[in-house]
Amino acid sequence: MSGDAISAAPATDRIELADILARHGETFRRKHRLPWRHRKVMLRIEACRTAAMGGHVKTCDDCGYEKYVYHSCRNRHCPKCQTQAKEAWREARKLDLLPVPYFHQVFTLPHELNEWILASEENQRALLKLLFDSAAGTLLAFGRGELGGQVGFTLVLHTWDQLLRPHVHLHGLIPAGALSADATRWIAGGAKFLFPVRALSKKFRGKFLDGFKNLLNRGELRLPREYAAGNKHVRPLQKRLKKKSWVIYSKAPFAGPAKLLDYLSRYTHRVAISNDRLIACTDGQVTFSYRDRRDGDRRKRETLPADQFIGRFLTHVLPDNFMRIRHYGFLSNGNRKKKLATIRKLLGARPPEPPAVQSAAQWLESVLGIDPNGCPCCGAPLRERELQPDGRPKPRLSTSPRQPRAPPQAVLT
Repeated sequence: MSGDAISAAPATDRIELADILARHGETFRRKHRLPWRHRKVMLRIEACRTAAMGGHVKTCDDCGYEKYVYHSCRNRHCPKCQTQAKEAWREARKLDLLPVPYFHQVFTLPHELNEWILASEENQRALLKLLFDSAAGTLLAFGRGELGGQVGFTLVLHTWDQLLRPHVHLHGLIPAGALSADATRWIAGGAKFLFPVRALSKKFRGKFLDGFKNLLNRGELRLPREYAAGNKHVRPLQKRLKKKSWVIYSKAPFAGPAKLLDYLSRYTHRVAISNDRLIACTDGQVTFSYRDRRDGDRRKRETLPADQFIGRFLTHVLPDNFMRIRHYGFLSNGNRKKKLATIRKLLGARPPEPPAVQSAAQWLESVLGIDPNGCPCCGAPLRERELQPDGRPKPRLSTSPRQPRAPPQAVLT
């Protein structure tokens, strides 16, 4: 039964995404013709922190205590492997914070474009890149036109809604101000809003639709099934999208850089669904919780057949090496260090202190008083031995990947 309101997920018998894939993944792979990247993600998540990945065992020779620790898969779509990456990213970004207000911008693509993005990996790569380019170009143009300088910002890609359906959007976080072209002034932005949302929307829509038309004219997009079959046509779609208001959301300034960082880090390494939202996997059905934004953000639950649940999850697997976090303007990777130093000098601000680098073992010993190399039963030293993977099937890269078919072409004038 779907759509039921719940107060909380059951505290016992917790289920993980890896458990769902272990139970139903092989059947799903037999029933569906999947691209290699989808199979790789499934197999990596199934094997994460199991004997299949290898690891090490710590043994006490005095009392016989043993502790097995298995390696993580480190796949960016795995809900168990993102916490450490998120914390490392947050610590690194502390060095970029400025003592100014920050705004949160959200750029959302119309849902009519979902079938184009999902038509092929080539489409996904090209259109998601176009989304980044259009949003970044819009913000940089408004920085020059409205503030008279270069703004800096970070964009983070999300492709899902709470029910794992396609919902492609970018979260953008931007300091309220710009560095003048000659780098001699910091131009402060407004305290209540940075740029007018309606004007941002029109600019963003125009940039994306121009890029979409160019991709079609160059034959770089594969037509979705109904367009290729002639049941739908591209020109009416373009006209509808041009008349439609594209959603851009702007949130008021955060209460200081620390709040910004906490908020941003929740978005940067989020995966389509986290393990704490999973409730049950029984009788071939998966139940998970979600927030209903249209009903006062109430927490409810949804139940889907396992086949459908896995299919929805896989629609959010990104192409290999596609960067879902990107920095622009004075925060771009090539300019960040030098330009942030200039801005801080103009603001009369000191750079943040670099965080102390502390290993997990050092943290256990200094904070909790636990010796990670001592036996918890008798205190004797533990002996560590490496464990090799147990021989279960691993993802294996193809030595001769198939060449993609040439996409059908459509020309817009």
